This record gives sequence, C-alpha cells and structure tokens, in this order.
Amino acid sequence: MTQAIAPRAAATTTGGVAFRVRTLLLLLLAVIGAVLAGAAPASAHAALTGSDPQQGAVVGRAPTQVSLTFSEKVAMSDDSVRVLDPKGKRVDTGKATDLGGTTYGVKLHSGLPDGTFTVTYQVVSADSHPVSGAFTFSVGAPSQTSVALSDPAVGGGVVGALYGVGRYVSYAGFILLVGGAAFVLACWQRGAGVRPVQRLVVSGWLALTGATLALLLLRGSYVGSGKVGDIFDLTLLGQVLQTKAGAALVSRLLLLAAGALFIAVLFGAYARRDEDDATDEGDASGRSDASDKGDGSDKSGVDADAEKRDLTFGLAIGGAVVAAGLAASWAMAEHASTGIQAGLAMPVDVLHLLAVAVWLGGLSALLVALFRAPVETQIDAAAVRRFSRLAFGSVTVLAATGIYQSWRQVGSWSALTGTWYGQLLLIKIGLVAVLVGIAWISRRWTAQLSEAPQAKALATAGAKAGAGTGTTAGTTARATALAELRTKQPTKVPANSRKSSSGGSDSENADSRDSNSGHSNSRDSHSADSRRAAQLARQQTAVATARQKRLRDADPARAGLRRSVLAEAGVAVVLLAVTTVLTSTEPGRTEEAAKQVTSSSSQRSGPLSLKLPFDTGGQDGKGTAEITLAPARVGGNEMHVYVERPNGKAFDIPEVKVAFTLKAKKIGPLPVTPDRIATGHWSAIGVQIPMAGDWEIAVTVRTSDIDQTTVTKNAKIG
Repeated sequence: MTQAIAPRAAATTTGGVAFRVRTLLLLLLAVIGAVLAGAAPASAHAALTGSDPQQGAVVGRAPTQVSLTFSEKVAMSDDSVRVLDPKGKRVDTGKATDLGGTTYGVKLHSGLPDGTFTVTYQVVSADSHPVSGAFTFSVGAPSQTSVALSDPAVGGGVVGALYGVGRYVSYAGFILLVGGAAFVLACWQRGAGVRPVQRLVVSGWLALTGATLALLLLRGSYVGSGKVGDIFDLTLLGQVLQTKAGAALVSRLLLLAAGALFIAVLFGAYARRDEDDATDEGDASGRSDASDKGDGSDKSGVDADAEKRDLTFGLAIGGAVVAAGLAASWAMAEHASTGIQAGLAMPVDVLHLLAVAVWLGGLSALLVALFRAPVETQIDAAAVRRFSRLAFGSVTVLAATGIYQSWRQVGSWSALTGTWYGQLLLIKIGLVAVLVGIAWISRRWTAQLSEAPQAKALATAGAKAGAGTGTTAGTTARATALAELRTKQPTKVPANSRKSSSGGSDSENADSRDSNSGHSNSRDSHSADSRRAAQLARQQTAVATARQKRLRDADPARAGLRRSVLAEAGVAVVLLAVTTVLTSTEPGRTEEAAKQVTSSSSQRSGPLSLKLPFDTGGQDGKGTAEITLAPARVGGNEMHVYVERPNGKAFDIPEVKVAFTLKAKKIGPLPVTPDRIATGHWSAIGVQIPMAGDWEIAVTVRTSDIDQTTVTKNAKIG
C-alpha cells in the first residue's frame, strides 16, 4: 500500500525555528569553507627566492657555478638551468646538482669573458606545476647582450590550454562518477535501474578516464617544450611515467578499472534485484493470502531483503575505497603534497574532494532524476529529503577541511585581497554564497513535496478496481497500470475481465471470423490494416507522452524544485571552472613570499651613497664622512669613504673604520678596514654582504690620538 508524503500542515514553532537555524548554519559553514578553502592546496607552486650571483649583480670575477634557491623542492632535468654569455653561447656544463635543501646549482666553464650573462630555468615544482624564469648578472661591468631576456611562458599556449581543459573534464568526471553513485546508494536505490541516471554515472567514468589518458599524453609537452608535436613523443611519455605526477595518473587509471567493475555491478545485478523487488510489490496481497498455507514465501522474502542489504553494504564499501583512491591521486601529486604538515593535508584534501563530489555530483543526479526519469520511476519525496541531509553533511565537511587548507595556502588577509589566488578565492566565495542561497530555496520546495504523481495514479487505480472486484482484481489493475506506464501503451483489459463483462463475445467473434474468412487473403485489405495499425500506434504514443507530461507537471512543488535545482547546477558549472583555475594558481602565501624576496633584491638599482656628519669633540673634530658601496648587492662590493671638512675640503685624518650589522638576522658587526688612497679618501675591495636586508652601517672616525667617534645609519642592501 502506498501512502502519500504530504507536508505538515501545522509545523510546530520549535520545528520551524530549528529548520531556519540549520539553514543559516549551512549558509555560514559554506561561506566560511569557500573563504578559507580551495580545491586542494597548500603552499604550492615553487618560487625563486634567491640566487648566487643575485639578479642584476656585478661581480669582480667570473663565478665557478650559479646556484638557485626555491621556496620548495623542485624536479630538474639536464637542461633545467642554462647560463648564456653575452653572445648567447651556453657556458654551463649542462647538469644541475642538488646543493642541499631547496638550492640547486650548475657548474660554469672556466675562462669566461666580462659582460652580462643570462640565466634561464625551467623546473617542475613538488606540486607538479611547471615553473620558469630568467635573470641576468654581470662580470666586471654590464654589457650589451644578444639574449632576449623574457620569462618563458611554460605551461601556456595550445598545450597549456588543452591541459587545462583536461583538468576541468577530469574534475567534472570525478564529481559525476562519485556523486552519482553515492546518490543512488544513499538516497535513491531505485535509481540504479533508471537509464538516464545510469548514463550520467557512466558518462562521468568515461570523462574521467579519457581526461586522464589525455593528461598523461600532454604532460611531457606541458612541463617541457610546450609543442603540440611532442604530445605523442614516447620518450617524453616514458619520462613522465617516472615522475610523481605520472605515477598518480597511472594509479588513477588502475582505480578506474576497478570503478568499471563497480558500475557493472551497480547497474547490473543490483539494478535487476531492485526491479524484481518492484515487480513483486504488485503481488504483495497474493503472497499475504498464500502465507496461510505456509511460511516459505516469507522466508524467501526475508532472504532476498538480507541479500540486498549485503549487496548494498558491499557496494558502499567498495565504492568508498575506489572514490577515496581516486581523490588521493590528486592529493598525493598536487598542492596538498607540499608545504607544511603534508602528512595531514593529504587526507584532509581527500575528504575535501569527496565532499565536493557527493554534493555537486548528487545535485547533478537529482537534476537528471527530476527532468529525465520516466514517469513510472519518478523520484519520490523521501529520496529528495535524504539527499538534502546528505548535502548538508557534505557542506559541513567542506567547511571544516577548508578552514584548515586556508591556513596553509592564504596565510594572511593581505594575500586574500592582494594576490590573484586570493581574488579568485573571493570570486569563489560569491559563487558558493549564490549556490547555497539557491539550495535554501530548493530545501523549501523539498519540504513541500508530496508523493510522486504516478504513485497516486497507481494507488487510485488499485483502489477503484479493488472496490468493485476484490483484492485480486485490484492487484491486477495496479500491475496493469504500472505496465502501461512503463511501456507507454494504453491500458489493456485482462482476459478474465473480458470474459466476465461479456459472455457472448466469443460467439460474436466466431461469427465475425466466419463472415470475413473469404477475404482474409486480400492483399489490399492487409495493407490497409497495417496503415491503420501504424497510425493507431502513433496516436497511442502521443497520448502516452502527453500523459507523462501531465503527471510530471501535476505537482507544483516538484516543478519548483526542478527549476531551483537547474539553477544550482548552472552555478556549480561556473564554480567548478573557477576551482580548476584556482588549483593551478600560485597560492597567496607563496606569491607574497616571492614578492618580498623580489622587493628586497630590487631595493637598489645602483651604488649606495650615504653621508654621515661627525664630531669627535676635539679641536678641528667636525666633518662629514661619505660612504659609497657598489653595486650594493649580496656578494662582493667595492667601498669608498670620503672625509671632508665643514668647508668641503678633504680632511686628512689618521684612521677610518666601517662595520656592517644586520640586527634582524643577528649578523655582525662585520668589520672592514679600508686602505688610504689619498687625502680624505679610503677604499676597500671585496666587501662581502652575505644577505639582503636593512643593514646598519657604522663609521668610526679618529681625528687625533684621543679624539674619535662612531656614527651610524641604516640602509637597504641587496
């Protein structure tokens, strides 16, 4: 017996308040999760944080090697770092070495000429993203160079665009596959036999499999030359298979093979068992009458229910393992695998991806069920409410994991507004807020849902037939109505009903057959009958289609739910696109760190010059000490000190000393004793500045045997 699920006409005040509180909490958690989360990531893309020689530095003699320091570990090949002389000729030995930590170096040939040298690098960060750049340094003095200094757009072009599309399709396929299967098992088990739902989940599997194969082929060119012709280079493919990203893609393909078996069972044996159970519902009354003769049928029914529960449990466990493995193929190779607390970040990222899939994938399955499911298998209100609760739990998980991930990848409020990653995150916040707002409307429609219209029709048909002819006839009528809806054919009256309603029909039909027996072989009559039969079939199909539409649109709450879910799905598509871009964007924490290094290294574009007035207190003890430092960068520098009297003439004093102190790093004082060159002029060559920062420069001036003073001034160096 089917019972309508109607909305409560008189909900209590407490229940209404609880519903509003849950809704507001859902909105709050979703917005917090969007603000503080990305699709995965933690301090990800590598950034160049230092080099020796530094960018723009002028060194007195040619170095024996060039070293580069990154914000995280990177993968290098033989051609990852190249050093070119002023004529564009390569002067490095070709093989980069790991110098410890995150510093890598390449040896240079001896006998290098003076001039400006160009250093280019192209590496792969620990989160599998390509990073490239270039800078210059000079030996002796800057010179003209034939090398065009540009930042290679690695990961861009046609290959980069194709790789981005592949990433989007892979995320979408994962969401449809995992979310659709979870929707069927957790919310609507009858959906396993619904063809549109089956197509949705299988499409997700095909999309994820195809995108993974494409990414595997594109990977070598994406992190290398960027040429379309290198996509099918088997040598590059072999190199990719030896990397962490390649291993993750291959693992994903193996898991997808297991996923294919899961889909076969879900939409095969499981769906057939559910259809058998649905067919047996029409005979429930008959089994109840037969139970007086024995309990064999009851035991059979109990066994069938137990088998179905076991199969559901097994599918849920197996599906969860496959889904977690697929999510881990992203977590172990991308953002979550780098940075601080990577061991905790990877399982958190797996939960984040699974929650996204269950929410958005389930939403897609609900959309298909509302718009494409046949009338006889239209989704019921209880299944929609189960998904509403499941979506609430998913958003809760998203918020919790997002809070943790944000701490690793954003780092500060300034990064939220001052970096491209932070700005994308703000866009995502707005989209999630809109999505949750529409979801709130959907929850209101869900609360008003009644029983599916076709269930009412079946119940009504059974009630009418049962009232006139008894239980057996009522059961037959319900089964007939169900068959009519499934086959989209008009109702056919059962044989026993025809006999009871007209006792003389057999004799009449016999007379009719005798009267027309002479014309049975007429070809023209047969052709006319075929045309009439075809026309009748088309009319019956049109009537059945119209009946389906009337039944589907009979419930205004269900129509409103379809509209709101469709709007949710539209926003989710845009949200997924923004998320895909977000996962390939340098996080705010790393970008700000790189900006600080670049800012400090570019504080000075030329020699440093400071004037420090002094007064030793003795007779003729006043004057000015002017100190110059060139190029005022990390490494070797040339220093000159000029001492003048108040009238501007050179001041011949006994002694001058200089000391450099970097208090922020507890370095120094580093003493320097310059040599006297001429009256009032002292000089020192090879003054080493170990690192960039705000240095305190102290100049000690002695004007007599007993009169001296020290004056200090701070300056940015490096």
